[in-house]
Amino acid sequence: MHSREWSDVAVDVKICGLTRVEDAALAAAHGAWRLGVIFAGGPRVRTEAEAIEIVAAAGGVPVMGVFGSQSVNEILAIAARVRLSGVQLHGPSTAADASRLRLAGLEVWRIARVPIESAAQLAVAAEEADLLLLEPTAPGDQPAAGGRGVGIGLDEARTARGLVPQGVRVGLAGGLTPDRLAEAVRIVGPDAVDVSSGVEIAPGIKDPDRLIRFLEIARDAFPAA
Repeated sequence: MHSREWSDVAVDVKICGLTRVEDAALAAAHGAWRLGVIFAGGPRVRTEAEAIEIVAAAGGVPVMGVFGSQSVNEILAIAARVRLSGVQLHGPSTAADASRLRLAGLEVWRIARVPIESAAQLAVAAEEADLLLLEPTAPGDQPAAGGRGVGIGLDEARTARGLVPQGVRVGLAGGLTPDRLAEAVRIVGPDAVDVSSGVEIAPGIKDPDRLIRFLEIARDAFPAA
């Protein structure tokens, strides 16, 4: 079973939307805490064979699979074949779904869209989650959307972060870049940040300089007291 330990840096970083082994290896070498491979669709979607290569290149850094409409059985089968350490549920999911995945030894991230409609909605989204990822809502948003560089409202995310049930880790995603990261961490105070397009030169193609800079900034980006 994987470890759910958290590192002692200011904020943990997941580099998502990986499509190339060299980008996975670079992110792992420079301190990424989690890596992400997309199975939900879009320009960064990978086959299982490609994902296996990325997992191998990660050098032991846990790799999360991002899923959309797949059933729990499908997710479990893919995770086993690819040797994923965890799953990020962007499609409709229930606490029972998350519980099944966790019982199989997978780390589970669930999604809450910001701005939130109510604290009760946030509590439901956080059930059985190892981490609740705050993401922006955009016009015409689809459940598996992501990696589009849509910026999350930091004040709205801070409000949502304050309503997350105690004991649930909180992640932040949506339009994060090296230039915006320190401010986002200071205002929202997440436990982790998730970036894809913000360190790219094209969909799925990471920019080495931006990726390394993002990871370096994360080490010192502390939230306000």
